[in-house]
Amino acid sequence: MDPSTTTGGIRSAADLGRVIRERRKRDGLTLVETAGLTNVGVRFLSELENGKPTVRLDKLLRVLGALGLELRAGDRDGR
Repeated sequence: MDPSTTTGGIRSAADLGRVIRERRKRDGLTLVETAGLTNVGVRFLSELENGKPTVRLDKLLRVLGALGLELRAGDRDGR
């Protein structure tokens, strides 16, 4: 299940990593291919997908953008 499409949203680094991994695999991309497309290292991408709680925001945004994802912030109660 994709946490970003549930009412609970993404609540942890592990949730975010799972969404990224699912999108990459859905698009038929390997870690190596995705790292090359986004100009990040394979190690960074692997750690991101495995829920490492500390990652560089600029690299995270590059990965999200390349996979057609975006990061949003909003109130939990929908206001």
